[in-house]
Amino acid sequence: MRLKLIYPKWSKLMRQTEFHLPPHGPVVFAAALPEDVEVDFIDENLQSIDFNDKPEVVGISMMLTIQVKRGWEIADRYRQMGIPVIFGGIATMLHAEETMTHADAVFLGEAEGRMEEVFSDLRSGKLKPVYDYLNQQPPIEIVGTARRDILQRNLYNYKGVQMVDLVHASRGCRYHCYPCAVAYLGGRKFRPRPIDKTIAEIEAIDNNRLFLVDNSLAQDTQWELDLFKEMIPLKKKWCCHPIEDHPEVLDLAAQAGAWYVYQAVFDTSDYIRDRIKRYHDNGIGVEGTILLGLDRHTEDYIKRLIDFLLDIELDLAEFTVLTPFPHTKAWDELHGQKRIFTYDWDEYSADKVVYHPKHMSAERLQELLAYAWDTFYHDEPQEIKMSKLFTQVIRKEMEDNTYRPRKPELRDMAFGRKAG
Repeated sequence: MRLKLIYPKWSKLMRQTEFHLPPHGPVVFAAALPEDVEVDFIDENLQSIDFNDKPEVVGISMMLTIQVKRGWEIADRYRQMGIPVIFGGIATMLHAEETMTHADAVFLGEAEGRMEEVFSDLRSGKLKPVYDYLNQQPPIEIVGTARRDILQRNLYNYKGVQMVDLVHASRGCRYHCYPCAVAYLGGRKFRPRPIDKTIAEIEAIDNNRLFLVDNSLAQDTQWELDLFKEMIPLKKKWCCHPIEDHPEVLDLAAQAGAWYVYQAVFDTSDYIRDRIKRYHDNGIGVEGTILLGLDRHTEDYIKRLIDFLLDIELDLAEFTVLTPFPHTKAWDELHGQKRIFTYDWDEYSADKVVYHPKHMSAERLQELLAYAWDTFYHDEPQEIKMSKLFTQVIRKEMEDNTYRPRKPELRDMAFGRKAG
């Protein structure tokens, strides 16, 4: 049976550099498919869909809310041709009821151990409208190596620089942050994969640069220590979400190849200042993720926050506005208070204000988002700051003899020189 697996296109954030990472959800899903299912993968951000090609079934994998309307359009077109469509992925789970009206089947939850049932039903003409496994996570031990072979790898580079490959060492998250839906999607129990399986997958990836996409590595101290010790011999260079603020953990992370982290900067406290310094002291860069528009944010506070970011010398910063995605605490509160003024999912891009802030107008918060980008990158443009991070990783690679330039201009781009 031939499955056409489609990842719908979506728009980048305001001011975000135009590059694309290989998506993680589709390659993890593909690893869970029965062996007799042939996969033809299309990343619509980089490839066109040939609607004249008629597979036996279409799968649509949606990660982001801003993909859902395009995903529905694609599904409607295939269903008009009599081709069944199955939806899955994070955004499918967040928008399940609406997605059902565009689908032959909607799959909710993690795919491992469940796809034999789905495809057996499909072959017998008994496909169920919904396969709901949201609160029934499979044993983490059966999570297999992602099917990166379905990707067209040459598409994922930026000006000659190969982008990172995505991999995960755990699922679930014991935290339950205000704007985040992970507690709904994957449960609040931290579920680490067996370290030997994670290491084997990382070692097999033909790319020295990785992104550990775990929600947070800072969930179990001993697990972090054990994982990083095993990663040291691999000599990979990687970025991730937060690492635990613990001297031994940070030291081992650096030894294991930690390149930079995405770290939420949620206030102007000495704790945040010291946390960023400890990353830097261990040779780990920091891209701050800055969420604007919380109820405690006034205009003066946001301006002071931007000054603080410059003072603590973040390597990069990415600014977004609070976006109340379904199944988050933010949604429950803002929807309950009738403060959300649009439910057009194309507007839920995290750079457009879709609700009424507490201390200013929506228009003023939108202006302050632009002010944040302009002010932070005023003296040193984003491309220069990015080039410094690439300089950092290339230096680390050269030190341990793992540097592999793919094109002549790679070194020039990384060191901030214009390629000819």
